[in-house]
Amino acid sequence: MVKLANEEQSQVKRATRAAYGATLAELANEGLPVVAVDADLTGSTTTKKLADAGFADRLFNCGIAEQNMVDVAAGLAATGHIAYTGSFAVFGTGRAYDQIRNTVCYSNLDVKIAPTHAGISVGPDGGSHQMLEDVSLMRGLPNMRVLVPADYAAARAAIRLAAETPGPVYVRMGRASVPAVYADGVELELGRAYVLREGSDATIVACGVEVEQALKAAQMLAAEGVEVEVIDAFSVKPLDEDTVLASVGKTGRAVVAEEHSVYGGLGSAVAETLARSNPAPVEFVGMRDQFGKSGEFEELLDYFDLGSRAIVEAVKKVMAR
Repeated sequence: MVKLANEEQSQVKRATRAAYGATLAELANEGLPVVAVDADLTGSTTTKKLADAGFADRLFNCGIAEQNMVDVAAGLAATGHIAYTGSFAVFGTGRAYDQIRNTVCYSNLDVKIAPTHAGISVGPDGGSHQMLEDVSLMRGLPNMRVLVPADYAAARAAIRLAAETPGPVYVRMGRASVPAVYADGVELELGRAYVLREGSDATIVACGVEVEQALKAAQMLAAEGVEVEVIDAFSVKPLDEDTVLASVGKTGRAVVAEEHSVYGGLGSAVAETLARSNPAPVEFVGMRDQFGKSGEFEELLDYFDLGSRAIVEAVKKVMAR
């Protein structure tokens, strides 16, 4: 079992994006041929830290040209580099989708699509910048693997794992500072989900910022005598179907929570798995066919029914079915 953050560590909030540039610098210092290609957001994405660490020749700023950014990364990967792209998720996946599909994935190149500022946690930037369809876009691409880290430590592990995994990998990171779920230095695996809390009455499968919300919901439900199992589906693709099926086989029902559209993301992956192997009642906590809006992250979690209370209500609903 992976080591979780203790109570003191969980009080320290850090954004998942903060792990990006620092981890790239660590990988470069270890001798890996990593490079970063950015679209004029090196400060916001933190890829600038790679240059600040003495690797200025490994950072390529393409300006506001995300499609070109992906093609430059593809070219660098074709010459033996491990190429990471950096932008906001709405631009780094949406605007550059054709290049990701036809240049990176079709050729199975060693390019890591690793944007920041995904989901409603972008906050005040509003609906135009709150990317809620990216997991769906990336999950549907052949050869692409999809990782959605829950906190800083998990993001660091995801960036390292991407470097160790040949071919395209998508790493989804956010802007907002979030509490620690895992202890620093945690190592996570591709295709693995992690049971963070055991229970018998229902299963909550979550990813990203919703993992911490799911753990909060589990505490709230425990106070009412309901024991839920909480799973971090850090690897959305490939999904750890065995862990999901074993848990739902025990509890008989599931709730899926994600800071993403309910269409095509983690919820769809879990529902597909259960439909094939063990049909069971499922409820979904996610964005319901709508765009986001401007506001503070915590406010938006409650406004869009993505917080711990919404997860509690979803558990009660699925238990009543």
